Amino acid sequence: MAVGIRIKFAGLDQGQFDEINKHVDPDSNPPEGLLFHASGPVDDGWGVIDFWESRAAFDRFLEARVQPAVEAAGVQLQAPPDVKEFPVHESFPR
Repeated sequence: MAVGIRIKFAGLDQGQFDEINKHVDPDSNPPEGLLFHASGPVDDGWGVIDFWESRAAFDRFLEARVQPAVEAAGVQLQAPPDVKEFPVHESFPR
C-alpha cells in the first residue's frame, strides 16, 4: 500500500538541500519506489512531501542514498529529520 511521507529538516535552507540533492542525484538515478516528490521552505527549515510505494522503499532510500548524501555534502543537520507517515487513501493521476 502506498504511503505519504512528510519530512521537516530543522534549520536546513535551499542551498543546503540543493547540495544534498546533487549527491542523491534523483534525475539520473530515480529512487526505486518513489511515486511523487515535492519540497520547499517551511517555518525554521525545509519540508518534503513524498509518496512512496511502501514505507520499506522510503526507508531503503533514506539509509542508502540520503544519509550518505548529507555526509558527502558536508551538511550538519541541527536535529534528526522529523518524519511523519500517513496512509494514502486515494490518489489521482494527472
